[in-house]
Amino acid sequence: MSTTHEERAAVAQDVMPAATLVDLIDAHLYMPFPFRRNPQEQAAAAGVGHWLRVTGLSDEPGVAAMISHTRPAQLASYNGPDMDPGILQLVALQIAYQFVFDDRAEEVGRHRPGQLLPMLCESIAVLRDGAAPSTPLGAALSDLYRQVRERCTPAQAARWAWKSREYVHGLLYEAVAQAHPTPPRSGLCTSIRSLTAGVEPFHPLCEAAQPCELTSGELHHPLMRRLSRLSADAAVWIPDLFSAVKEQRSGEVINLALAYQRSHHCSLPAAVTLAIQQINRTIREFETLYAEIAPELSPSGVGYVEGMAGWIRGCYYWSRTVPRYADAAAPAPP
Repeated sequence: MSTTHEERAAVAQDVMPAATLVDLIDAHLYMPFPFRRNPQEQAAAAGVGHWLRVTGLSDEPGVAAMISHTRPAQLASYNGPDMDPGILQLVALQIAYQFVFDDRAEEVGRHRPGQLLPMLCESIAVLRDGAAPSTPLGAALSDLYRQVRERCTPAQAARWAWKSREYVHGLLYEAVAQAHPTPPRSGLCTSIRSLTAGVEPFHPLCEAAQPCELTSGELHHPLMRRLSRLSADAAVWIPDLFSAVKEQRSGEVINLALAYQRSHHCSLPAAVTLAIQQINRTIREFETLYAEIAPELSPSGVGYVEGMAGWIRGCYYWSRTVPRYADAAAPAPP
């Protein structure tokens, strides 16, 4: 958050008038990627409903209503408009699973992070050791991992499991931050958010959607690693803009816009504007680096980066209309 004091003061005093946060975001956010959706979206939505019933997750309190409000298949469709039906279904299932897992972790860990340990340790055991699950949530993760191994190469599945373990650990960091009497400073907030975003576990699925596995040189190229980070950050910071009202009301602290509001003691619209400036810089850097590395990439490498760009686009268009963030369409708060 490198915004200068003078820039922050100017933004706080001269925020473009907007009736709602959605209007404010649409007016300021740089979104070079046009709206697209996958023609198999409805089939993927039906598959999500079936999988949640088979795994028993839809029987858990509140899950059915939460899925109705988050629309996992819609997010998968917007993120991967060109994905084949198999990968699209797998992405939609993983999104649904992470929504359930994240909400459960938030509920359990809000006041006592230590109570999260059995749930998180079960997930790590499944992902790291292939251990047998003991809960419906663990069984769902085990089945999801099975499907990933069936659809991906061994190397892609290993990358998926590694990134998924990072996400699991991030939820414990978030619980600790939530329970601490003093909210974390901006740098810690964004570091935790990069883990809890859960976006990077989808990058191996973006790779699996390509005709060929990427070479080691492509995957580990410094610019490719930077593109992965930029994609994940922009993709999760955009929903933070739309969820800011909801999370402010519920006392959440791991949110980019709310971190700006705490740091600069400004109104929520001003904080959202500052967050948008950071997102815009991130998206423009993504575009610049993509143009720089594109001549060196194979067709699969280009498709892989396009998949990462799809997460930026998809999270924006999904966040604008998903019922979970309906508060953003209400009159803008002061």
